[in-house]
Amino acid sequence: MLALRNTSKHQRRRILGDYAFLAPQLLLFVGLTLVPFVVAVPMLLTDRIDFQDSRATYIGLDNFTRVVTDESVGEEYWPALWRTARFTILNYAMVYVFGLSLALLIYEVGFRTGFFTIVYLPMMVSGLATGYMAQMLFSRSSGTVNLILNELGMGMPIDIKLPLGTTVILPILVGWKYAGFNLAIFLAGLMSIPTETVEAAIVDGASYWQRLTKVIFPQMAPSFIIATVFCLIGSFGIFDEAIALGALIGNQEARFLAILFFVYAFQGQKLALSMTMALQTFVPLVVLAVLLQRLQRRLQYH
Repeated sequence: MLALRNTSKHQRRRILGDYAFLAPQLLLFVGLTLVPFVVAVPMLLTDRIDFQDSRATYIGLDNFTRVVTDESVGEEYWPALWRTARFTILNYAMVYVFGLSLALLIYEVGFRTGFFTIVYLPMMVSGLATGYMAQMLFSRSSGTVNLILNELGMGMPIDIKLPLGTTVILPILVGWKYAGFNLAIFLAGLMSIPTETVEAAIVDGASYWQRLTKVIFPQMAPSFIIATVFCLIGSFGIFDEAIALGALIGNQEARFLAILFFVYAFQGQKLALSMTMALQTFVPLVVLAVLLQRLQRRLQYH
């Protein structure tokens, strides 16, 4: 407040206007994220089975150790963690296959509003719709792609519900869906690069690959970090697409961590345990995201 008093009237109006613009989102974040989290913390120390359980008892830190000590829990948690990590790695690769390549194309060829709009449109598709699209394209007996492959006589069909199908096809579709979002992140990084540095590299005789690796990519480090943070958040929270692929009705390869937490909380009557596992999983991710964000800020101002 003291710093605000020392500013001019025009600056105070601008600052207050910025806070007024942020206020609705901030209130939603506090009301829908922070408050429920604080209310839920005491539940982690109980054996609560659902939200209506009035006979929950205090069990201390037992929920925090069950992943290691309870074999039945570990047998489901660790495979789900591996599936989620594997999906995260492939999805992160798609961030660059789609987002960075398209950003470089627009940057080199020239910005085209219509092209950007077309690439961004899949963001409007819901996660459930993306999952159902995967089934329509790669269902073993009736998928469009499989029917085409069959007509061309090109071998075995691609079954989306088999391990290879879910592992490979799902990250590609999710990468296609968020291509426009990642494109915007990388394009903003490219547009912030001083043209003088690129022109100097051209004058020095640097090839295009040398300009990318020695001049452009180092200056895009903040954009890479931002894309990494969003990819981690989205990959570990993938849910709707997995539901559409049958994660709740037999497709074990689509049972990611978010699905496992849902099943434990709402089908297995293990609400407190589910919330504890979610906290144990996502706190390290939050710490990593904060560290990456600090690194991004340091790189941005150097």
